Amino acid sequence: MTTMTLNPGYWSRRSLSDWAFALITLVGTLFAFTRYHGAMDVYEQGILLASWPAAVAMGWFWRPARHLMLVVAVLSLSAIWAYEGQLARADDVFWLKYFLSSQSAILWMCMLFFISTVFYWAGMLLRSEGEVMERLGSGTAWVAVGAALVGTLVRWYESYLMGADIGHIPVSNLYEVFVMFCWMTTTFYLYYEREYGTRALGAFVMLVVSAAVGFLLWYTLVREAHAIQPLVPALKSWWMKLHVPANFIGYGTFALAAMVAFAYLIKQQAQETRWYKLAPLWLLGIVLCFEPVVFRKSGIQSISSYWMVYFGLAALIIAGILKMRGRIAERLPALEVLDDVMYKAIAVGFAFFTIATVLGALWAAEAWGGYWSWDPKETWALIVWLNYAAWLHMRLMKGLRGTVAAWWALSGLVITTFAFLGVNMFLSGLHSYGTL
Repeated sequence: MTTMTLNPGYWSRRSLSDWAFALITLVGTLFAFTRYHGAMDVYEQGILLASWPAAVAMGWFWRPARHLMLVVAVLSLSAIWAYEGQLARADDVFWLKYFLSSQSAILWMCMLFFISTVFYWAGMLLRSEGEVMERLGSGTAWVAVGAALVGTLVRWYESYLMGADIGHIPVSNLYEVFVMFCWMTTTFYLYYEREYGTRALGAFVMLVVSAAVGFLLWYTLVREAHAIQPLVPALKSWWMKLHVPANFIGYGTFALAAMVAFAYLIKQQAQETRWYKLAPLWLLGIVLCFEPVVFRKSGIQSISSYWMVYFGLAALIIAGILKMRGRIAERLPALEVLDDVMYKAIAVGFAFFTIATVLGALWAAEAWGGYWSWDPKETWALIVWLNYAAWLHMRLMKGLRGTVAAWWALSGLVITTFAFLGVNMFLSGLHSYGTL
């Protein structure tokens, strides 16, 4: 006799904790709607209500996300209650001043991302305590993501304390989207870390996050960009709440794929001794050394000390990785795993970037009267889209794998970075909101 086991249905697989999480998020959504619906238009109310099934689906699909959401909600509400409707309390209340005000939480995020990077690399290079260091790196990354989300939500509330006409979701300028880039990139990495059962890639992925944090700190200290500013008229639209996050899911996963591609090339060339075979990787360090010259030509001031150290340190890190590539390669997962992570990250990013581009066209039609105007930002967004569309086409139709795919994904980071940041530095147009 053959016994046949039927897989339980989706709903029957839900545990008591799943339903408890769904109930808690429903109560939270209804509380937010009851208290703040007066400050929303009908579209924003729809987005809020739609966030409940989205949050439940994410919590059921990826269990660590539910713990993150609950902790962030508790800390954010604690900060809101501590304000008691007075922004000045940020300097008087201990927990707000040092931990839960938006700027304090975001600075904690910056520090924790740096610490996480150090832990991941310690885990990569140490033989005896490697796994312990990697677990510490992963845990610190989770705390950093939580701090970033708390900072973002509290900043949203703080903007309304400054005035109803100033209040807005904090995704409107370069400072705010850099915070979003950091936590989104890390969150997607943490998902893949759990999915593939390896923490070794954290050392590479957290490098790009730390690089973004370094820029964010400079932007905060030199430009004082953390100050909340009123929105320009074109940004006063509910489209922003959809377009910008979708865009940065694309940017974050493209950056993640590029760093996985870098890890792929390091593992592939682990035993290579011929210098000319490693020349393309050494070139990365050389380019980083000359990067400050490019920034100076862009007109950025106060660059001589900070950015020389920033890019010089980055070049030394690249050199160190190449020098120790044999030991690093031993800790990295198989090339097939790296290739699969790279593909999945690009596929997710491309899907969301496509959605963001369509939403951006609809937003442009509402704001400027036309779906497409060949603005520099739009043009470079199209270049990014075409680049990854071609990568996926070659992957799915021609079986693109290995070295070419990795170099292509790594080069894609240059294109994406220019679309994200370079357009703001060198070009001007309708999208010149995040000036340097």
